Amino acid sequence: MQQEETERQFKKLIQENERLIWKVCSIYAYSQADREDLFQDIVVRIWTALPSFRAESRVSTWIYRVAINTAITGLRKKKDFIHSIEPASLPKDAIDEDTRAEQEQLQELYKAIESLNAIEKAIVMLYLEERSYIEMEEILGIAQGTLRVKMNRIKEKLRQLTENK
Repeated sequence: MQQEETERQFKKLIQENERLIWKVCSIYAYSQADREDLFQDIVVRIWTALPSFRAESRVSTWIYRVAINTAITGLRKKKDFIHSIEPASLPKDAIDEDTRAEQEQLQELYKAIESLNAIEKAIVMLYLEERSYIEMEEILGIAQGTLRVKMNRIKEKLRQLTENK
C-alpha cells in the first residue's frame, strides 16, 4: 500500500511540474524526439532522487535543479544529443509587418540563445521566467554575485550576436 501511495504522489508531482520540465527540455533539446527522451530521463532522475529530497527549498526549485543537471549531464555524455529550441518551430503566420518583424527578432534571439553554453542557457531560461537571483542560486548552485556578472555578460553576448546578423 505504501508503494502505491508513493507512486500516486510522484505522478501528482510530475503533473504539477510538467510545464517546468518541458521548458527545460525545449531549451536543451533540438528535436521533438530528443525533447521527449530528455523528458523521460528527467522524470526517471526525479524518481530516483526523490528519497534524497530534504525539503530545504521549494519542490519546483529542486525539480529545476534536477532537470537542468540531467540535461547538462546529457550534453556532456553526448555532445550532439541536445542542441536547443528549433527556430523553425516558431510561428510564421504573421498578421502584419510589425508582427513579422517581431517574429524575426525572436527567431534571431532563439538562434543566439542556441549558441550559448549549457550553464548560460539555464541562466537565460530562469531569467526569462523572472526567477530571482536567490532562486537561481538555489537551482544552479552559483552565487548570486556570480550570477549577476554572468547575466550581464550573457546579455552583452546576445546583444552582439543579434546585432551582427
